[in-house]
Amino acid sequence: MTEKLLSPQEAAAILGIKPNTLAVWRTKGTGPTFTKLGSRTVRYRSADIAQYVNANSGHANTAQAAAHV
Repeated sequence: MTEKLLSPQEAAAILGIKPNTLAVWRTKGTGPTFTKLGSRTVRYRSADIAQYVNANSGHANTAQAAAHV
């Protein structure tokens, strides 16, 4: 593996959100795919962050965005 795994803080900074938001998304099963290492360590692949952003882009209005979730 050559790709650096991102901490929740790093992933949140890329997404422009707070790390706590990622924690909430993990419990709800929304947000980007994550990797769990051991019992407590959570990491994100940059490719998964990009895929999440791409999947949630291109909405013309808020109703369309809500229907996508």
